[in-house]
Amino acid sequence: MQCYDAIRARRSVRKYQKGAVIPAEHVKTILEAAMMAPSAVNSRPWEFYVTDKREMLDKLMQAHPACKMLETASLAIVVCGRPDLQPRHNYWPQDCGAAIENILLQALDLGYGTCWCGCYPTEPRTSLVKEVLDCEGIPVAIVAVGKAEESPAAKGFYDETRVKYF
Repeated sequence: MQCYDAIRARRSVRKYQKGAVIPAEHVKTILEAAMMAPSAVNSRPWEFYVTDKREMLDKLMQAHPACKMLETASLAIVVCGRPDLQPRHNYWPQDCGAAIENILLQALDLGYGTCWCGCYPTEPRTSLVKEVLDCEGIPVAIVAVGKAEESPAAKGFYDETRVKYF
């Protein structure tokens, strides 16, 4: 898939084929793409929590009210920021955002649908997800991944009024 096509084909999928299995090598490829994202002074201020365990997916749904799609998703990737790895800068939210976008595009290229569910900076969402994971990092987003059972219409579009040329 060409980059141009992937960007325009990406959708937020909320219905997945229940029980679809994502091979470990595909998960690794998705995470590798995430870690190829740019970051301030190459600090890579992120960590990733991956689960396909029903008990953990249920706990994440309870912690994050907008993640009901985890009921049918094959797995969740929780992207957590690590500000401690970026002591001279405070760009970890943007860096994690770049990693998340790479997850979405790589998953699409492998034939999967995704949905980006933001955590940070919304409370109590962030602290509840952190508690579920028992982690030191700051949960930035939960990404649902699975075989799409729906094909949502495109919502993105080019808007000339949002562009200013100097």
